[in-house]
Amino acid sequence: MGLFSFIKNAGAKVFGIGKTDAEEAAEAAKEATAAELKLEEAAARNLEETVSSLQLKVENLNIFIDDDSATITGEAYDQATKEKVILVVGNSNGIATVDDQMTVENVEPEAQFHTVASGDTLGKIAKNYYGNAMKYPVIFEANKPMLTDPDKIYPGQVLRIPALD
Repeated sequence: MGLFSFIKNAGAKVFGIGKTDAEEAAEAAKEATAAELKLEEAAARNLEETVSSLQLKVENLNIFIDDDSATITGEAYDQATKEKVILVVGNSNGIATVDDQMTVENVEPEAQFHTVASGDTLGKIAKNYYGNAMKYPVIFEANKPMLTDPDKIYPGQVLRIPALD
């Protein structure tokens, strides 16, 4: 007897049993993709539940997550509600972009968005947009119920800045 050499991955092809390394890798990749899709679907359902728990009026809300992007559909009661839904989704960990495909039942002017920088306060932001730091409650109210305290904002958070009446 002696040492015999074989083609390592030919067995599965010749006898129809087992799997080649390439087949196992493809199957593992397919399983990983399926697991990722389930996580994304769970995250999307979680965001839909969050929007519902915040009592934001949106009919037929549907959120779809693909990697770090979210797409939102449905009909918001008004522009403010639509913008709040966008902020709930966009300010969630792991979401980099939001594709807004919602419609609005009661059309009103769009608000501006502001990304909080280190050192920002609602007063400082109000001073920048309205020329008066004491207008910070307008920004606070415009971002309820996502904000529960005017002192609890963080860098990277995006806020609604509505026009003054």
